Amino acid sequence: MSALHVPVRTRVDVSAASIAVLRIATGLLFLWAFFDKAFGLGYATQSKNAWFSGGSPTKGFLGHVDVGPFQSMFQDWAGTWWADTLFMVGLLAIGLALVLGIGLRITAVAGTLMMLLMWAAEWPPAQHNAAGEATSSTNPLIDYHIVYALVLIVVAATASTAVWSLSRWWAELPFVRSNTWLK
Repeated sequence: MSALHVPVRTRVDVSAASIAVLRIATGLLFLWAFFDKAFGLGYATQSKNAWFSGGSPTKGFLGHVDVGPFQSMFQDWAGTWWADTLFMVGLLAIGLALVLGIGLRITAVAGTLMMLLMWAAEWPPAQHNAAGEATSSTNPLIDYHIVYALVLIVVAATASTAVWSLSRWWAELPFVRSNTWLK
């Protein structure tokens, strides 16, 4: 059989596997951010600033927001117990859900909200910050936060959960069966 006559089923299987790889890789990205901020693995977070060592995962990022219409709101949120907790629980839950292929509808909503808030904190449309210095924005609309949000939506909207996931088991749980929005 020539390469030009690939059976349709093979193309579908490759597509589903490709989306599953994208789902898992994105989940690992969220999990890495959680573990680095929780334990201070020395990449984005030093061990002395780790969440489990009493550090704040939001204080550095939100505390230094110096651009955009939500600047003061994000600075007020920086380092609060609820912002730290929501951010860390969100990173962990989104990462686990993506890797396991479960709860992708709610994951897409929560993850997209998180990415949109982070986009707003960096405010890519601005060329200059509050002090008049140039920002490092390279595109006023589409940055990595928007791309991640789109990935979450695509993963939730496709049948990627059927490949390399616990989605069938998850869907059969009585609580999930009675609350289909959790699929």
